[in-house]
Amino acid sequence: MRTAIHALGGVPGPVSAAEFIETLGLWDEPGKGSRPRLIAVMVGSADGRASVDGRAGGLSSPADRSVMRELRTVCDALIVGPTTFITERYEHLLDPGQPERRIERGRAPEPLLVTISRSLDPALERVPLLGREGARVRVFTESERDLGPTAAEVEVRRFAPGALTPAQCLEELVSDGVRLAVTEGGPTLLHALIADGLVDDLVLTIAPLVVGGDGPTVLTGPVFEPPTELELRSVLRGEDHIFLHYALRSAR
Repeated sequence: MRTAIHALGGVPGPVSAAEFIETLGLWDEPGKGSRPRLIAVMVGSADGRASVDGRAGGLSSPADRSVMRELRTVCDALIVGPTTFITERYEHLLDPGQPERRIERGRAPEPLLVTISRSLDPALERVPLLGREGARVRVFTESERDLGPTAAEVEVRRFAPGALTPAQCLEELVSDGVRLAVTEGGPTLLHALIADGLVDDLVLTIAPLVVGGDGPTVLTGPVFEPPTELELRSVLRGEDHIFLHYALRSAR
């Protein structure tokens, strides 16, 4: 599906989500040395909330989903926090035709799904993706427990208690050939990744909703001292959703 989005202040006329992602130059990204290049993609309401009725899907739109699927098409690994993985019930990562495009570019048919679950939450076993043959999942954990049988190809990598960090996970991924990773949060994981200077780009979608309440925000955690600076690279519009592409100046 070609959902049109429009660059604001740039070249007039609509572009597809695939054409927008092409402008980021990600297909040939060489990585960052000891870790992959990491793109964070998040959606939030106009007042900063990260979910409606407990799920991020209530903030999305066809254009937003198209951008997200295109980023998944490009990356080697998709990193998702365990709560987001469970709550959003991940199953199919790509749209028809996208696996073929990945293969043409020398990628596996779909990205490796990565989650970091220190306690190895048993609810992971009920995520639909783990019941789908052909899916590849890696779980980083400090737990000694095992997951039950899954149709997906699941690898559990264990760390000693207190030793598991996002930076170590990314180092392991790059040693396995991952050059480009995308993270879809959630808010706690995104905070940890930014705090460690591991996020290179942020693609933030602003949904045309005001949610209110005291639910999670796009990023949840202690105050950054000093605040992390962003460099605006592009602004696009898909109907009433706004897409902001930032580079993070703190990334190492």
